[in-house]
Parts: sequence; C-alpha cells; structure tokens
Amino acid sequence: MSHTYDPRHTAVLLVDPFNDFLSEGGKIWPRLEPLAEKTGLLDHLRAVVATARATGTHLVFVPHRRWEKGDYETWSHPNPTQLGIMERHTFARGTWGGEFHPDFQPQPGEIVVAEHWAQSGFANTDLDFQLKQHDITHVVLIGLLANTCIESTGRFAMELGYHVTLVRDATAAFLPEMMHAAHELNGPTYAHAITTTDELIAAFEGASA
Repeated sequence: MSHTYDPRHTAVLLVDPFNDFLSEGGKIWPRLEPLAEKTGLLDHLRAVVATARATGTHLVFVPHRRWEKGDYETWSHPNPTQLGIMERHTFARGTWGGEFHPDFQPQPGEIVVAEHWAQSGFANTDLDFQLKQHDITHVVLIGLLANTCIESTGRFAMELGYHVTLVRDATAAFLPEMMHAAHELNGPTYAHAITTTDELIAAFEGASA
C-alpha cells in the first residue's frame, strides 16, 4: 500500500462498537456473526485500535444514537433502520447492549463524538469540528456496518476534503453481497485507499518509525 499516515494528522474512526453489534448475546450479533467470524472482525478491530494507540495515531469513537423511549415516534420520515431500532430497542441507553464492547473502551484523552441519529457520523454531530481542531487530514474507518454507517461516514468525509481509507477485514455486514458492494462497487467511488488490517498496521508502524 503506497499511502502514508502521519500519526499527527490521522484518525481511526471506530464506528458503533456496541455490545449489540459485537458481543455474544447482542441483539444484532447473530446476523453479523457469520461474516464477522469469516473476516476475523474482532481480532482485526483489536489490532487496529492497539496499533493506533501504540503509534500515537488519534482514535475517535463514533457512536450511533442510543435508543431512548420516544425516539423516532413523532418523526415525519424515520428511515427503515430507525423503525427497526424503534421496534427492537437496539443500542438502548442504560442497557448492556448500548454499552461499548469491553475491548473497545475509550481511554483518557480519546474523543467520543456526539451520537449520530442515522448513518453518517458527521451529520448533526461534532465529528468534523473535532477532527479539524486536532489537525486531522486522513481518516481510517473501522467498525459497523460496512454498507451503512461506514459508507455514509466515509462518503461524507470525502465531501469534506478528508483522505478516506476503508479496511476490508475490520468491518462486517449482514450479507456477502453487502460487503462486496461496500468494497468493490461503492468504496472505489469515494475512498482514497481500500486496504487490509495487516497492510494498514504496516503503514502505521512505518510512519511512526
């Protein structure tokens, strides 16, 4: 991979690392588990997060709205995902499912941005402001889901002028077709780099050497 990542100007965006997504017993884990296991999702997330911290690369948590009673019920145009959240109470605030996976807990000094209501981590949040305040030019997206929040956040980042990297095996989706669309069809229209965990780690370590 020819792209370089200066840790002073690079942020790993860890999107939606909730128990409901990533943990046994989570509400959405059964739908994700086949592809998550196939790609080694959890180990790759752990590896990218650990390398970011070891190299001084910024780590930014980008969480979805934690469901609360009344959410979306009076909205004019809730999307299908929001309707599902309203029914299943996914990522419910104050519950285990709405907590971050135990392996992905923010450390002192790491940024946790305002929760996004839909699919883009930038829309109606402070993500862009936080990145600019920390002189970030490059963002690396990991987490969930490849074809929704990762894609929407990556597209928005590109529109705002950031260099965008997707990591094939540090994300997952419900179906192989969704992963294919995210990385083979849609990703190349906005991402500057589409890589693997091993390649990314080598680039991070090379930049900090």
